[in-house]
Amino acid sequence: MNKVVVGLSGGVDSSVAAATLHHQGYEVIGLTLWLMKGKGQCCSEGMVDAARLCEELNIPHHIVDSRDVFQENIIDYLVSGYEVGVTPLPCSQCNRAVKFSPMLNYAQKELGTDKIATGHYARICYDEASDRHQLLRAVDRHKDQSYFLYDLTQELLAGSIFPLGNQTKAETRRVASEFGLATADKPESQDLCLIEAHGSMQTFLDRYISQKEGDIVDMAGNVLGKHTGIHHYTIGQRRGLGIAAPEPLYVVKLDAVMNRVIVGDRNAGGRLECNVSRMNWVSIAEPTTPIRAEVQIRYRSQPVPAQIIPVENSRIKIMFDEHQFGVTPGQAAVLYNGEMVLGGGIIEVEK
Repeated sequence: MNKVVVGLSGGVDSSVAAATLHHQGYEVIGLTLWLMKGKGQCCSEGMVDAARLCEELNIPHHIVDSRDVFQENIIDYLVSGYEVGVTPLPCSQCNRAVKFSPMLNYAQKELGTDKIATGHYARICYDEASDRHQLLRAVDRHKDQSYFLYDLTQELLAGSIFPLGNQTKAETRRVASEFGLATADKPESQDLCLIEAHGSMQTFLDRYISQKEGDIVDMAGNVLGKHTGIHHYTIGQRRGLGIAAPEPLYVVKLDAVMNRVIVGDRNAGGRLECNVSRMNWVSIAEPTTPIRAEVQIRYRSQPVPAQIIPVENSRIKIMFDEHQFGVTPGQAAVLYNGEMVLGGGIIEVEK
């Protein structure tokens, strides 16, 4: 019998992933990572629901204390980024460093299997011609999470199963009901667990970063207002600036050195190019010459055509075909060829 370790968060997606594999005849073992410190965090309820599911399915349930790993790789990473004026993307970092790698390592060393599964909406296929596993978008484009998975390695793709990749969220709910799972009607969770735990990103950050007042200025350096900390702002932001102007103004740059928030009109926030570091080529070998790709610079943004120029030290330059608004340092730029994720990396601060 095939043995698989399923990451359980206590939500409907991971529950259906486990139940589906169990129904297909896999020997399923549930694994929940305890990620956040303190009582009353979202992990607490999730662990209870995950344990209840394992009782329903009559399968073993393991809990691994990953709080220190989460603190170092996610919380410290986020805080250090916001302190210098970038807007980090924690989810891709979390998937590789906190979830998939530790899960596969635990499965291999403690549970005797080299297969893990999660409730992510994405697909994996193996291409014999290139001898590589390829990461593909989910069938349900509204739930597709491949953007957050670009940093997975070939080893992690080879060891992972995504049972939900070929179905819609509505089908997942239906399957949960058919299996009689207690999570069938559980509300959708936040995209970011820290927001769910603390109420807002600002509330979370204010616990770690002291508020430091500074100027909000226009492109010419004219002072338009005051801010209480650059970590409260992100590139492309329009609401909540607290300044009056005859035309809509957006955050176009965060100046950590001068402690300034720089605003301008939408045209001022457009960019034709950006540099990307920490590139991970997930589905293809690293190219040595320029290639064409569609680039997605936010989870909810549409992919846009661009020229990709390889640079040394796992870096690339992206040359967009048209000006792009809201290119944000710290966020991921993920490259696609149709349904396939070519790779991705972190957008650098504009110099």
